[in-house]
Amino acid sequence: MKCTLITKRWLQSGLGFATIILAHSSVLPLPLIAEDDAQKYNDGIVEVPLGLKPLPNVKDNPLTPEKLALGRQLYFDPRLSSDMTVSCASCHDPKKGWSNGDATAVGIDGQRGGRSAPTILNTAYQQFQFWDGRAGSLEEQALGPIENPIEMNLPIEEAVQRIADIEGYQTQFKKVFGEGVTRENLARAIAAYECTILSGNAPYDRFKAGDTTALSEQAQLGMKLFFGKANCSGCHSGPNFTDNGFHNLGVNFHGETPDLGREVISKLAGDRGAFKTPTLRDIARTAPYMHDGSLATLEEVVEHYNRGAVANEFLDEEIFPLKLTDEKKAALVAFMREGLTSDSYPDHEPPTLPE
Repeated sequence: MKCTLITKRWLQSGLGFATIILAHSSVLPLPLIAEDDAQKYNDGIVEVPLGLKPLPNVKDNPLTPEKLALGRQLYFDPRLSSDMTVSCASCHDPKKGWSNGDATAVGIDGQRGGRSAPTILNTAYQQFQFWDGRAGSLEEQALGPIENPIEMNLPIEEAVQRIADIEGYQTQFKKVFGEGVTRENLARAIAAYECTILSGNAPYDRFKAGDTTALSEQAQLGMKLFFGKANCSGCHSGPNFTDNGFHNLGVNFHGETPDLGREVISKLAGDRGAFKTPTLRDIARTAPYMHDGSLATLEEVVEHYNRGAVANEFLDEEIFPLKLTDEKKAALVAFMREGLTSDSYPDHEPPTLPE
């Protein structure tokens, strides 16, 4: 399904800053639907934790227990890689914040990409997938790593045939989709499972719901800074702590071959060096940080912003030196580490796979 997203941002040109309206892409997210409708297509199958809204994009891929069980098996199945050693869970591991605990993603034969493995947590609420937003739905995202030569390196046609040759999978696909294995249904099953990877019910959510003891005094100070002087909520906003936008933070932007980020997709100079705002839910579990994994700790992240990031001509206009004291920097870290860590973290175990 195609739709148009209209968003406003600043484009730098030789004539100064001009406000423009962007609209267009052949690959954009499924339209968000009303909360009542979203709940209908979920139908109580997935319990949405405190602090989150109903799942926003399940209308075209309704959730059923059988589909979720199938998607979970496929997510953990290394047979979707060419040498049968790498699964989706290899880079997006529940034990490592649904990332991989490393600076960059690692695929078959130990090959490394240039970017970190973004967490799957709450990705159902993300309007764009991948750091540069090149996929507009979870269904489209699900097939990308399978085909990528440095990730799983398996052409989708071969992946479909390999799964179809497994009797248990063939039976499940027919039960869930009324037909055998196809690329579309392979993507739908994985995407449906990824919709269930939800992080909420954190101390912050209980504090907002009226439990004044849910956050320590230090974390409460950090929360005030987060939504106030530190301006973190300028980008990390809403229930999922992301604006779903793209921003240049001055990370890995210098040198002979800077990562141009979103510009490669949008072809707009204003997107140069810009990357998707990640969720901050369970951020303490997903180190290292930034699109290139270059910052090892939350303390380093806060210090990066405190000094105003790394100056460049495309640096996001929301970023400026914060000049926070050590006490306030520690409070910000405490809010993210303590306040946004879920008490019902989805620590899924690998399922039994069809022989």
